[in-house]
Amino acid sequence: MTAASIAAASVIVRRGDTFLLVLRANPPAKAMYAFPGGKAEAGESPLDNAVRELREETGLKADTIAPFTVYDLIDRDRDGTITSRFRLSVFVATTGADDEPVAADDAAALGWFSAAEVRGLPVPASVLECVEKLDRERPATGRPTA
Repeated sequence: MTAASIAAASVIVRRGDTFLLVLRANPPAKAMYAFPGGKAEAGESPLDNAVRELREETGLKADTIAPFTVYDLIDRDRDGTITSRFRLSVFVATTGADDEPVAADDAAALGWFSAAEVRGLPVPASVLECVEKLDRERPATGRPTA
């Protein structure tokens, strides 16, 4: 039996050469750093999911937000049986330059990390892949590009 896909979204916020990451307090990425995000509520679009999760976990409001990529994240047990499957829509957002995030909801802590620092943190592979891609393709500015 395979697990049904669970809709989820995350939001990349970049300031200068740093990325906003939250330390997850709950599974599936408990004790790992990741972009703010989480499961969609019933009937919620990926965009609305992303905007809500950013606000709930950091207190930040997205000024602009645009799709970046989508992942089909599959977890398996030792026998190879699928235990969970998430359809993760990843967005890139800008926020007010002077707005300061505060860890809340599922975020135990948060911080701004350079790509080099992210490489040394416990992060899901999808987070590292996004950071690497943005670090290569989009030069750092005062505010992220969407």
